[in-house]
Amino acid sequence: MKFRFIGTSNLGRRRVLRDAFALAVVASPLASLVKAADENVEEVTFAAGPRPLVQYPQKRPLTLVTTRPPHLETPFSVFNEGPITPNDAFFVRYHLANFPTSIDPDSYRLTVKGSVNTSLSLSLAELKALAEPIEVVAVNQCSGNSRGFSMPRVFGAQLGNGSMGNAHWVGVSVKTILEKAGVNAEAKQVTFRGLDKPVLASTPEFIKALDISHAMDGEPMIAWSMNGTDLPFLNGYPIRLVVPGYFGTYWIKHLSEIEVLDHTFDGFFMAKGYQVPDNECFCVAPGTTAAKTRPISKLPVRSFITSVKQGQVLPLNKSVLLKGIAFDGGVGVNKVQVSIDGGQRWQDATLGEDLGRFSFREWTLPITFTHNGATQLMVRASNSAGETQPLRADWNPGGYRRHVVETTHVTVA
Repeated sequence: MKFRFIGTSNLGRRRVLRDAFALAVVASPLASLVKAADENVEEVTFAAGPRPLVQYPQKRPLTLVTTRPPHLETPFSVFNEGPITPNDAFFVRYHLANFPTSIDPDSYRLTVKGSVNTSLSLSLAELKALAEPIEVVAVNQCSGNSRGFSMPRVFGAQLGNGSMGNAHWVGVSVKTILEKAGVNAEAKQVTFRGLDKPVLASTPEFIKALDISHAMDGEPMIAWSMNGTDLPFLNGYPIRLVVPGYFGTYWIKHLSEIEVLDHTFDGFFMAKGYQVPDNECFCVAPGTTAAKTRPISKLPVRSFITSVKQGQVLPLNKSVLLKGIAFDGGVGVNKVQVSIDGGQRWQDATLGEDLGRFSFREWTLPITFTHNGATQLMVRASNSAGETQPLRADWNPGGYRRHVVETTHVTVA
């Protein structure tokens, strides 16, 4: 897989300023006027009815979840186009409605403070000059991706499978930045804050934290490039935190402040929000609450069939090439198996190009149906640690971390 890199300075500045008015509309009560895609609705329907496709700046038509703040899902068909999710199709998720609608890259600064030897205020040019850029192909997946399929249903945005994406990120490691500032010996955690702010004083700020050992291990990075060009505005321009293998709640957009702490951060979105049961399966019995919780962290192993839709009619006695994707939290997917008879027999699929252990891994399997009628296609992935997907979905009150064996109902005729 080869990537083409494009200069980012003046081009990015002109584009961002050009889109400022459109983004201001998106962030305002006029968001309902954002251009609706002509006749299409996304194929997944939850209790609220079909979900429309809408057009936002720098994006193709995406599935609308909410308008204020914008939450847009990638239409699932995009994942059949290849292992890299195009920038204009990449999902969008904000937590706070007061987010920037224009940014001047020339005056942008990243502040580093707290338990460090020297506080920093880095321009984008200074940030990019700190060290040779590093790069990674990594999946960004919303913690609540697929929440709409929880049974019984849970509170929160009823998401399909499109709040995820895979991209090639370029930037500088958090470790490099912290080494520049000089981390004090008593440091325990590092917090990250972006430019989006609460509308109401009673709403907690969106701040996430990583243990100092994780922040300094070289994997978390500050990215300025996504798939060979500037980050799209709605995906965090000009810089965002990328935490390979971790859920998207940690991937702070429009990153503006890094603070090193000598204690454990107890802000809402670490101590109360984005919590999962603190047990081996991160689950509880449906309808119950956990006695103890912990912050959500790494992605579980997941896999999907992307080439076939629910309810599709497939031919009898003709070869059909099934295709899909698999990923995990960075151990590395090493096996994908498919069943075309509802789980009675499983066949090994062929894995595609390895773009790195944090990336989507494509898979393919040619199959031939020899019996007509209704059947169930199922896919499960395993990784090098022996983790695989359960046949029955785990349940937790947040609808987080879904990783069940996915089933596609089809008819053979």
